[in-house]
Amino acid sequence: MGKIYLASPHMSDEGYEKQFVKEAFETNWIAPLGENVNNFEKEVCAYVGIKNAAALTSGTAGIHLGLKALGMQKEDVVFCSSLTFSASCNPILYENATPVFIDSEPETWNMSPQALEKAFENYSPKAVIVVHLYGHAAKMDEIMEICNRHQVPVLEDAAESLGTTYQGKFTGTFGKYGVFSFNGNKIITTSGGGMVVSDDEKGIEKIRFWATQSRDQARYYQHSEIGYNYRMSNVLAGIGRGQLKVLETRIAQKNAIFRTYRKAFEDIPEIQMHEIKNEERTNNWLSVMTVKEGSKVKPMDIIEALEKEDIEARLVWKPMHLQPIFEKYDFFKHDEGRKSIAEDIFNRGVCLPSDTKNTKEDMDNIIQIIKNLF
Repeated sequence: MGKIYLASPHMSDEGYEKQFVKEAFETNWIAPLGENVNNFEKEVCAYVGIKNAAALTSGTAGIHLGLKALGMQKEDVVFCSSLTFSASCNPILYENATPVFIDSEPETWNMSPQALEKAFENYSPKAVIVVHLYGHAAKMDEIMEICNRHQVPVLEDAAESLGTTYQGKFTGTFGKYGVFSFNGNKIITTSGGGMVVSDDEKGIEKIRFWATQSRDQARYYQHSEIGYNYRMSNVLAGIGRGQLKVLETRIAQKNAIFRTYRKAFEDIPEIQMHEIKNEERTNNWLSVMTVKEGSKVKPMDIIEALEKEDIEARLVWKPMHLQPIFEKYDFFKHDEGRKSIAEDIFNRGVCLPSDTKNTKEDMDNIIQIIKNLF
């Protein structure tokens, strides 16, 4: 039995990806831009119900250009979820702006509206970056109400939540801009890649302009603004188009994996699977568990036991406000009377193997290793 991964690329059994990549080769569009890029953008727009999209080299590029499109300038303040991957907030520093980190709330583990209100009492930010962690939607009704009241635009980092819905809308379509990732470990992949979406046509046009080196409309190479080499390759977009055809299947598989873990661990009081009551629809990108405070079994015990059998698991993201590069910036807690929710989740959480290629035998093996520890 080979290595079991946390989450790895899973090409369609039907070979959709090969068909679109073959077209790119046959038409000699082995470059950024081309019909696959154009159609991938249109197909993602149609899927999530939004008007415009720009396919880019990464989700990080999408966050970067989304912030630029919101007028980010030096020393502007940006609020950002603390419990996330660093790609959510690195682009703030690309623009020499100042991140301020917002704690999680206990139910979704996403941005705390309570902490967000406190942050607004102290700062007037240029934008708010909300992350939909592990495929679960943040409390967007409360967050959007707060941000709209303060007239501050929202950029959604929906890198992990493509296909998740909240109150009848897909994540990534609530804010001014939404960003998806197609990295190798995401629910669908283009190897590396991302997309920024918006109903603002001019904003997306500007993002496309910056992403293709800010080349002015001239007969020669003229540049009036700093540009970036951020546009997606036509070959990779072909993979994305094929992957999009099996997205619904992958969401069903991810949810089945979660249900398998939940059923297996329901009699172990020290284990709690991360789920949100009455959640409309999640892609359950990663199945995540926490161990009860005071449990003799610690997250690293689980990870190391699985590692011995060549099975990959990980700790939950280390909050950004605890990172050496970001610890000097302000952080607002959900509840001032206790340690941060984000830190508590980091201390007790484990991301379980959630690869859609896992067999029943793989899942039984993973579950038995964990059960043996308890």
